[in-house]
Amino acid sequence: MAKTRKQKEEILDKLSTVFQESASTVFVHFKGIGVVNETKMRHALENDGVHYFVAKKTLMRKASENTDIDGDMPELEGEVAIAYGADDPTAPARLVYEFSKQFGEDSLSIIGGIYENKFMDKSSMREIATIPPIDVLRGMFANVINSPIQRFAVALKAVADKKA
Repeated sequence: MAKTRKQKEEILDKLSTVFQESASTVFVHFKGIGVVNETKMRHALENDGVHYFVAKKTLMRKASENTDIDGDMPELEGEVAIAYGADDPTAPARLVYEFSKQFGEDSLSIIGGIYENKFMDKSSMREIATIPPIDVLRGMFANVINSPIQRFAVALKAVADKKA
């Protein structure tokens, strides 16, 4: 069913707001996923604070023109949706990337996005998708800081055992 002018204006406003205010936005190409799998994916994304929205490419282009995002919008081909939101700016890209491995690159793939108020191409968004979640990064940082202290304690214990 065709959208009315009012519905298109509402979608355009929503897209403009998303592009400006979300931590990051991922352009997602999808084809042949199936309703059941897409519904499961949407629920999984929502549980992690990521929203998934399908809109016309012309409205996406028009919405991007109404923003102050740097760079050129990536080429949008085929059926396109956006994944956006979350407190963790890498979450939309990371979660979509995980689902693309599950469904296959032909069915679901990242084709670009917006990160730190810049348009990013496919390869840049894939690099962002491979960054671990913020909690994992904090754990890795704590481990790096703790490692020298732990090694020193082990060395002291070895010296104490040798002298005893």
